[in-house]
Amino acid sequence: MRIILASTSPYRRKLMSRLRLPFEAVAPDTDESLLNGEAARDRACRLARLKAESVAANTASESTVIIGSDQVASLGDTILRKPGTPERAIDQLLKCSGATVQFWTAVSVIWPHGYQQRVIPCAVTFRALSETEAAHYVEIDDPLACAGSFKWESLGISLFQKLETQDPTSLEGLPLIALCELLREAGVDLPLAAQPLQH
Repeated sequence: MRIILASTSPYRRKLMSRLRLPFEAVAPDTDESLLNGEAARDRACRLARLKAESVAANTASESTVIIGSDQVASLGDTILRKPGTPERAIDQLLKCSGATVQFWTAVSVIWPHGYQQRVIPCAVTFRALSETEAAHYVEIDDPLACAGSFKWESLGISLFQKLETQDPTSLEGLPLIALCELLREAGVDLPLAAQPLQH
């Protein structure tokens, strides 16, 4: 079975590698523009599906499993984007100070004659942050490509008061518990049997 991750994200590739399955990472051709009035959860689900579908459209095979995933964070009704600059990251963290940010991480799996999707919520409550703390964190951890302006798998954990989710890997961008369930449904054995050593 050929497995394709429809992503160029190094975070998702690292998570996917934990499953010890051979896979390829292919860049999806997906328009990620915001849609007016689209809720954060709906946006994550739509983009995860579109990423998988865009790679599937260019893959002619009867034995291929394609994985698409997307994560959207929101503070109230405001969708949090990747900050891109230290100034925007600091500003985003200060707006999240003492508040709860909701993350929605969707994963879509397409296989021959099948399709399923799961979406995993994660609520991150930040402790009260000073501007100095936010600035120090951004300088040290460089979270400019991360929605919410933090890396929870790194020093970002020091910014939290509480984390609530059924799958902590969802916060990194690929919910592995849900993905494993979908891969088994697609006919992929997990865990894969160890390969004999070659002599």
